[in-house]
Amino acid sequence: MSKIEILAELPKLSKAERFEIRDRLAEMDSSGWLDGDDPLSDEAKVLLEARLDEMEKQPENSMPWKDAEARLKARFGE
Repeated sequence: MSKIEILAELPKLSKAERFEIRDRLAEMDSSGWLDGDDPLSDEAKVLLEARLDEMEKQPENSMPWKDAEARLKARFGE
């Protein structure tokens, strides 16, 4: 299957299938969570992984970035 064919098929997949593909691509592209020069502590990485897992399990509890950004700007200013 060519890259063009794969890209054409992606919109036909369910949300869960797209998450599975993202996870698999991330596994293939790196041996670690982030690059070695990553400024995040191990504790921060664990927290981020937990939050990502929660979002994937309950996507209805999350919001699009543009909505979150608007709420943050309204609360804290630009």
